[in-house]
Amino acid sequence: MIQHPLQIILILLLIEGTILYISAQLRLKKYFEFLPPVFWIYFLPMLASTFGLIDPKNAVYQKISTNLLPASLLLLLIPVDIRAILKLGRAALVMFFAGSAGIVLGAPLVFGIFQRWVGVDFWAGFGALSASWTGGSANMIAVKEALSTPDEVFLPMVVVDTIVPYVWMGTLVALANLQPLFDRWNNADRTVLMELNHKTFESGSPKAPSWPWPKVVLVLVVAFAGTFVAQHTAALLPEIKSVISTYAWTIIVVSILGIGLSLTRARKLETYGASRIGYFLLYFVLTAIGAKANLSNLGSAVVLIAAGFLLVLFHSGILLITARIIRAPMFLVAVASQANIGGVASAPVVAEIYQPGLASVGLLLAILGNIVGTYFGILAGQLCRLVASISFYSPSPF
Repeated sequence: MIQHPLQIILILLLIEGTILYISAQLRLKKYFEFLPPVFWIYFLPMLASTFGLIDPKNAVYQKISTNLLPASLLLLLIPVDIRAILKLGRAALVMFFAGSAGIVLGAPLVFGIFQRWVGVDFWAGFGALSASWTGGSANMIAVKEALSTPDEVFLPMVVVDTIVPYVWMGTLVALANLQPLFDRWNNADRTVLMELNHKTFESGSPKAPSWPWPKVVLVLVVAFAGTFVAQHTAALLPEIKSVISTYAWTIIVVSILGIGLSLTRARKLETYGASRIGYFLLYFVLTAIGAKANLSNLGSAVVLIAAGFLLVLFHSGILLITARIIRAPMFLVAVASQANIGGVASAPVVAEIYQPGLASVGLLLAILGNIVGTYFGILAGQLCRLVASISFYSPSPF
């Protein structure tokens, strides 16, 4: 078994680099359509630790998460264009936040129903899942660490987060032809679509970032300087036992700092590859989290998949009620849902299928999810923790 921290780091980097390289090859991309690269980046280190290749209890994993996760979140938030998101208009934003509310409020409800089968410890898992389903994988990892989610709780949630969103996206795509029927039934205000067409942001294909080493070093300096500021600020903030830890404050502060920097000239760091470096750091954190997990913790995954589908149904119910109240077209229902549960990779696809030319609406709403997902995930987790604290059920049988 490999136990030296440097050797473990090299193995994790090898796994991450190999998966990213293979998934980028055009002829091999089809093999990652259902199980995306992020799943394998988590799953393969878990296999390595389960079968004794690397030490699953090495202290290096926590050091990786503590120092690299805040840095990655900062780099992922700096390129965000908040002004463009606000230009989407009231209807689009209302539908997006209605979808988020469906996840945040639905999580404690579904957890309360299923906790007798999965156990009260899964309150933090539902918080992490809610972060993913109101934001994305970065938010899920951030909330996992902020809520100190046990690895045996997080692993089944990764499985749920892999399976349920793909099924839901397929359902949304299959329902696209029902738009005229839904909009007539809802007496939808389709002038919203015309307004969105006028507000579509044609930014063209993004320029490939240049990677001169001095500028890459600058990006890393900003990332770790922001992490340093966030960690020391968090140390000054009050820690509330079982509610919010110093590390949770670090995640919150670094997210606010990233959003603040996105409103300044620091956004130009994206031309130096800020978000790509951010994702690389994030996926490296994910390899470290995976290496601490174990395949024996998959026992509750099947039950949790059912819970995931119930949560999606609650979320869609809130969206439909909101759409009825504001007379939103089905396009906004579908795109808001996919922006929450799917993310930046799939929301533009659904938007384009429903209304050709409006893919950017899905993209911008999904980016909005990346901004707020961490906060919503922490909120949902605390609501689930409240449910767990008044539970009358016995501990998990798994």
